[in-house]
Amino acid sequence: MKKIALILTGGTISMKADKELKAVIPALSDEEIISTISGINKVANIEAIRFTNMPGPHITPKKMFELSQLIDDLLMKEEYSGAVITHGTDTLEETSYLLDLCLQTYKPVVLTGSMKNSSELGYDGPANLSAAICTAIDKDSYEKGVLVVMNDHIYAANEVIKTHTLSLDTFKSLDKGPLGIVDQDQVIYYRCGNKQRKISVNDIEEKVGLIKCYSGMESGYIDYLMGCHYKGIVVEAMGRGNVPPKMIEGIKKAINHNIPVVIVSICPSGRVLGTYGYEGGGNHLRQLGVILGGDLSGQKARIKLMTILGAGINDIDEIKEIFEDSFYKTYH
Repeated sequence: MKKIALILTGGTISMKADKELKAVIPALSDEEIISTISGINKVANIEAIRFTNMPGPHITPKKMFELSQLIDDLLMKEEYSGAVITHGTDTLEETSYLLDLCLQTYKPVVLTGSMKNSSELGYDGPANLSAAICTAIDKDSYEKGVLVVMNDHIYAANEVIKTHTLSLDTFKSLDKGPLGIVDQDQVIYYRCGNKQRKISVNDIEEKVGLIKCYSGMESGYIDYLMGCHYKGIVVEAMGRGNVPPKMIEGIKKAINHNIPVVIVSICPSGRVLGTYGYEGGGNHLRQLGVILGGDLSGQKARIKLMTILGAGINDIDEIKEIFEDSFYKTYH
């Protein structure tokens, strides 16, 4: 049987209700989590490794990077065929994307979690964990990049987003759909995802800000981030990648100080592009030197910029090439 490293980081999958607090807290032991998966010893040899026991919002990019180092160290060993990581769903898409960018291994790495805690009827943790392990041991999961398995669906880390605060079917790839499904413990792939360009890093740059655009917005937030010595800025722009004209001054100032400004969209689907030539339009921003972030969410674009800067890449043209290579090969 294949040996799988089960790396536990916390999240709702490891929680239950506390009667005194009348709230849900991390409480399940490693053994209790594994015991919820009936018959797993018949299909895989599971070794539990406790990385941390944090709710999703407590996981920082620094912790995500430490997790990537642990996974690479483990999967360098021939005895392990892959890894499954249990994780809080609030930051699961960010962690999975950072791992997809940084991990050097080609062995299956699968993240999962749960939307309901172990005290609730319909606790989905066991089913999600079972499906994740089935995915990790499947021969077709090799060289697929980092995967997210929830609700019997398999998603690519660079495509998946959390879409609902409660639904068991919260994780989706809105534009492309899942890579495949897990049906009665059988893994079925419909398609291959786009492979991400790996970024070799020894650390990450934490001082990267994320700004959400709104009507009438000015440059105050950009000025604030610059005053706090932020090294990069991601702007969730409107629509196709457009901003209110009063933001232009701040964007110019940041670029003139060699601070990369990456533009993505507040829309959950579609990519940004230099379509509009008016002041603040995508084409105008492009001429100023902004970087187009493709169809990445703001969270993922921030993670990507953190890893690029952490790799010691500070030249804006080089950063632009890394961001835009897979999205804008025919762009002029």
